[in-house]
Amino acid sequence: MFRKRRGKDDGSPESAEIDDATDGIEGTEETDDALVGDGAPGTDSGSGPYDLADVDDPGAGGSRVDLGGIWLPGRPGLEVRIEADQTTGEVVAVTAVLGDGALQLQPFAAPRSEGIWDEVRTEIRAGITAQGGTVDEVTGPLGPELRTRVPARSADGSQTVQPARFVGVDGPRWFLRGVITGGPALDPGTDAELVALFRDVVVVRGNDPMAPRDLIPLRLPSVPDDEATAEGAGEGHGEPLSPFERGPEITEIR
Repeated sequence: MFRKRRGKDDGSPESAEIDDATDGIEGTEETDDALVGDGAPGTDSGSGPYDLADVDDPGAGGSRVDLGGIWLPGRPGLEVRIEADQTTGEVVAVTAVLGDGALQLQPFAAPRSEGIWDEVRTEIRAGITAQGGTVDEVTGPLGPELRTRVPARSADGSQTVQPARFVGVDGPRWFLRGVITGGPALDPGTDAELVALFRDVVVVRGNDPMAPRDLIPLRLPSVPDDEATAEGAGEGHGEPLSPFERGPEITEIR
């Protein structure tokens, strides 16, 4: 189902504090086409996330949906939130919600010759610490990750602490970052579904020149004409519409 909410975010602490701590991930002046060298980072065979060149069919018979910079796998009970910039309308992140956990996904361009996850972790650590939060670096199921706790204010105005886990994988000319919140951020032993989903993502870097750390463009999923017609006919009646065959919910947040 497409549910479009316009205006600012819902006031939950997940967005502002995490985004403030990671603003530095974007922005260098050198384009990756100017970089040379062999030994580009890549994903381990069979472990994902995958580069588009590594898969025969990213759609895999309808099990993934095309969101531009990534092909997102579907799961029973999955809710997907498409997060868009209020001013430009451009999609800036995709958040997959499963059970009591959520995984925000953002693909970035990276140099040919080296990965950026080591450097990005250092920057995230500095940002979290500057906000008065705490950071622990551990080896998780996806490799090095940061487990963070940031002071935040809840919807009722009370002071609380927001836990989050930052994960990342360097691929060939791209870097995929994930932020895990909810139950699996507090209890890493419950993260199996989100980790499996992260590993099943296909990243589409494309061939256009991009500066390292630029966000690889994301977009809303396309909707077949017959489904779009059904959406118009069912508006106001709560009828579901989905770009997945099995139907996770899609929310556009502006």
